[in-house]
Amino acid sequence: MNLRGRNKVSATFSMSSMTDIVFLLLIFFMLTSPIITPEALDLILPKAKGKTTTTQNIAVSITDDLKFYINEEPVSSSRIESELKARLSGIEDPTIVLRAAEGVPIEKAVLIMDIANRNKYKIVLAVKPD
Repeated sequence: MNLRGRNKVSATFSMSSMTDIVFLLLIFFMLTSPIITPEALDLILPKAKGKTTTTQNIAVSITDDLKFYINEEPVSSSRIESELKARLSGIEDPTIVLRAAEGVPIEKAVLIMDIANRNKYKIVLAVKPD
């Protein structure tokens, strides 16, 4: 006597549709990740063992050709203190992240540090992790 049913259920699972979805998501994130950059200036930062804080009010960048930028906007070195005062006025615990490219003379970085010290701003030096 044969008691087996007519409808046989297959216990296999096709991974092809799941693979297609994962592949499409991978392509999507690979294409959109260069668009989402926190700083548009391409600086090669000095290497160090440390972390940059994520809480920042303003970023000051110094490029290889000694140009100053405040949040990606070019600023002359003579106007940088007045610009920082204007942008950080009224902010409690103002923080400056200094992004100096590798090879920038130390005098340029010290200029920004001196401005922060005179105005009682907290300053953090951004570095590239080791």
